[in-house]
Amino acid sequence: MKNKIKRKDFYKSEYYMNRELSWVQFNERVLSEAKDESNPLFERMKFLSITASNLDEFFMVRVASLKDMVGAGYAKNDIAGLSATEQLELVTVAVHSFLNKQYAVYNKHLVPLLLENGLDIVSDLSTLSEKELEYIDRYFNDFVYPVLTPMAIDSSRPFPLIRNKTLNIGAIVTKREGDDTVDIATVQVPDVIGRLLELPGNGEGTRKVVFLEQIIKRNMHRLFLNYNIVCSYVFRIERNADLSIDEDEAEDLLKEIEKQLKRRQWGQTIRLEVEHGMDKKLLKKLTKELNVDDSEIYDIDGPLDLTFLMKAYKLEGFDHLKEHGYNPPAPVTEFSPDENIFDTIRQGDILMHHPYQSFDPVVRFVETAASDPKVLAIKQTLYRVSGNSPIIAALAKAADNGKQVSVLVELKARFDEENNIVWARMLERAGCHVIYGLVGLKTHCKITLVVRKEDDGIRRYVHMATGNYNDSTAKMYTDVGMFTCDDSIGEDATAVFNMLSGYSEPLIWNRLTLAPLWLKDRLLYLIGRERDHALNGEPARIIAKMNSICHQDIIAALYEASCAGVHIDLIVRGICCLRVGIPGVSENITVRSIVGNYLEHSRIFYFENGGNEEFYCSSADWMPRNLERRVEIMFPVQEKELQKKLWHILDTQLKDTEKAHVLNSKDIYVKQKKKTESERVNSQRQFSIEAGIAIKESALENTRVFIPEMKGPQD
Repeated sequence: MKNKIKRKDFYKSEYYMNRELSWVQFNERVLSEAKDESNPLFERMKFLSITASNLDEFFMVRVASLKDMVGAGYAKNDIAGLSATEQLELVTVAVHSFLNKQYAVYNKHLVPLLLENGLDIVSDLSTLSEKELEYIDRYFNDFVYPVLTPMAIDSSRPFPLIRNKTLNIGAIVTKREGDDTVDIATVQVPDVIGRLLELPGNGEGTRKVVFLEQIIKRNMHRLFLNYNIVCSYVFRIERNADLSIDEDEAEDLLKEIEKQLKRRQWGQTIRLEVEHGMDKKLLKKLTKELNVDDSEIYDIDGPLDLTFLMKAYKLEGFDHLKEHGYNPPAPVTEFSPDENIFDTIRQGDILMHHPYQSFDPVVRFVETAASDPKVLAIKQTLYRVSGNSPIIAALAKAADNGKQVSVLVELKARFDEENNIVWARMLERAGCHVIYGLVGLKTHCKITLVVRKEDDGIRRYVHMATGNYNDSTAKMYTDVGMFTCDDSIGEDATAVFNMLSGYSEPLIWNRLTLAPLWLKDRLLYLIGRERDHALNGEPARIIAKMNSICHQDIIAALYEASCAGVHIDLIVRGICCLRVGIPGVSENITVRSIVGNYLEHSRIFYFENGGNEEFYCSSADWMPRNLERRVEIMFPVQEKELQKKLWHILDTQLKDTEKAHVLNSKDIYVKQKKKTESERVNSQRQFSIEAGIAIKESALENTRVFIPEMKGPQD
């Protein structure tokens, strides 16, 4: 009987997918967008570039972590029952297979189509004319040669440092006279020069681009005078990028992270990519010096590092090959440029859906608070911000204006550590109180608190969101954010910042739920409550949208709820360790992943709750790191009109037939494309169309003129 099944029965390893293999599946879904002929050609090129940047990070973080576990003799199996060694072996096979598919898309699909559409990405310089080769050689002489540093490797000159993710050229050289000694040499392809060079044309016909590494290889003899260049090949490595920081022992966390960032370039080599056909002697030398084994060598049939495609995407003159079906962000109609933003928020909670709605109100919120004489204090968490952040500038201005400004800058935000150190120092110089969070935890929550003195006393205004305070990514990531001046949430927001800056740990929370101490238990309670409703014959349903789900306790609770009759729909962009369609376990669970024009990033949770529906938004995915090792926030959305907006988001994405990949019982994601136009739903495009309608309605509202009613003379 379904009501007799116990939670412990749902922890069997065969009920779970391995996290790393699930991630490879996610990147396969991104790759499928590069193959999808319904996407504009340059968009397909962009998706292929994204698969390459995704893979780099996967190696530097996840594969590196597996190697660390193997090296340390870590014995515990993952939730799918695999040891670290087994995971590493399976991941290696999966990634080699993925790379073959990746370069098949590049070589067999995109390159020929680009050529048909007027862009020739030249793979062989011998196909160029003498005039074009002369241009390349002049370019090398004038711009490239002065920057290069050729490195010979012999008994007196050790193997040089090969920097993480840089392109390098390895060569075998021999002296021209009197010596048969064979030597090895390397040259780093400089990052400071653009990788793609467009050859001059007459403004008509096909445009040609060549790679910087091709130009250098052609002119290698200029770098090693009196030597014969036997052969030269391009190679690239990724290193372990995980920072090892003992926060308890670090006297100054900022300085310790700066020190560790410098060591990142010396991390263990995780992957060696080599140009197809590399000379065996050269490969043997690289393998030895970089300390890699055969499984870590990736023979690449094409240009190394496909992230160059993102730069090719920005070439002018190809707009007709790009996506134009998406409207710019719509204004948030609740906010009027003529009305004080705090007056607007006092009228009721405001929910925003980015990037379909503008991020400007968030920036304006902080900027207004910085100059408003009634504002006493501003407190904010910053995880990732843009390179020229207006929010940072506003916080600095607020401190200059005498406000109490407290900013938590998360120095451990991976790959943004250096950027965040710069911002932290700038804010400190401006007079802000900068804190770095709690020892051993990343602060990943997104919250801003403004304390304002008003005629009726102190009022707290709060903004909470699922995404970062980054005005750049707010144009590319889907997120939701909410403004409120609800007293209960204001009290909770104050408690959050007191907890982050001191040692105050509230005994109770009014509305907010925080990780790592309370959120997991709250989610388990909410899931268990739906299970109980179903067992009692009451309405019970869960819809949860997030980036990833791999927490075993949460998944086991979902399995238990499914067996009780709860219908569960999961919208999970990335990693999903839950399996669907297991008889007696997950027959009432569906999983879909949406990969589209924007990166799905919002976390929205719906619980039917016997008919008394509840909606939540959060900064947290359902992963161990989010629920147990990070400071995260989940906040309720209680106003009915705002709940309708969240329902519309969830309902539309559940109906998506164009960009949704649905997980089946064979652990395979498949698209559910419909044949007729009326059946097709592209959720992101639909939200964008709705944003466009909002823009037109807003423009109409702003141009509307009041005409008084004309009455005739009195009788």
